[in-house]
Amino acid sequence: MLVLTRKKGEVIKIGDDIEITIIASKGEQVKIGISAPKSVEIYRKEVYEEIIAENQQASVDVATVMDLFKGNN
Repeated sequence: MLVLTRKKGEVIKIGDDIEITIIASKGEQVKIGISAPKSVEIYRKEVYEEIIAENQQASVDVATVMDLFKGNN
């Protein structure tokens, strides 16, 4: 993990297309802005993990239905 110290208004570049700008800092919270191409999906980690879990559950559900159609119950 790379750890950087930035001040309000300073920017972090990731590759050629992504910029993270420090907007504000208050107490333990930091407000950031992210500029990235529309093709780059950006999620908070807890939301991303929820999406992954739901997708995995949907895959299990589909496999169960397919087994029923095949007579594998």
